[in-house]
Amino acid sequence: MKRFLILLPILFLTGFAQAANNPKSGTDSLRRFFNEVNSFSARFSQVVLDERHSPIQESSGTLWIERPNKFRWDYDKPYKQQIVADGKRLWVYDVGLQQVTVRALSNGLGDTPAMLLAGKGRLDDNFKIKALSTQNDLEWVQLTPKHKDSGYEDIRIGFALGKLRALEMVDGFGHVTRVTLESPRENIRIESTRFSFTPPEGVDVVGE
Repeated sequence: MKRFLILLPILFLTGFAQAANNPKSGTDSLRRFFNEVNSFSARFSQVVLDERHSPIQESSGTLWIERPNKFRWDYDKPYKQQIVADGKRLWVYDVGLQQVTVRALSNGLGDTPAMLLAGKGRLDDNFKIKALSTQNDLEWVQLTPKHKDSGYEDIRIGFALGKLRALEMVDGFGHVTRVTLESPRENIRIESTRFSFTPPEGVDVVGE
């Protein structure tokens, strides 16, 4: 099976508003998360669909986020992989291949969901935001990157009662990465070691 590094996914694991907040729209929920949520964790399941919307990969795992610029994305199925951003560098560890790739966090991520999720700043600087119609009991928001090097043509986020329930990212090849979240927690204390990474002894390290 071809391995996909989906920096994600890394993506949009946006938080869950309390029902009492009664957000008016998916756009309100998105902005609330971006402005008020500083840490987040959840279980995730992820499927990649080809241009015909046929599944070509399924995976699952756990993620943690702490602003600014720290996240960890641990895949446990179908193979083990860790993606860790420590605030300065991005580490990708493929356990099966015994290989680690490292690069500066700012290189190549641009306006990806990863940086939207863990970064600080104004959404409108990097994305065009548009409220979409309600489908399957979800209020959808569309984010279109303003810069062409983001890696994604289109990002759609679905909320139910202010809670993020779905995330879809469309790349330039028409492939769709669809992510769903379970057991989300926001503004929690996360151990600092969660966002540090030391390559295990004996593995190949490629990059900066």
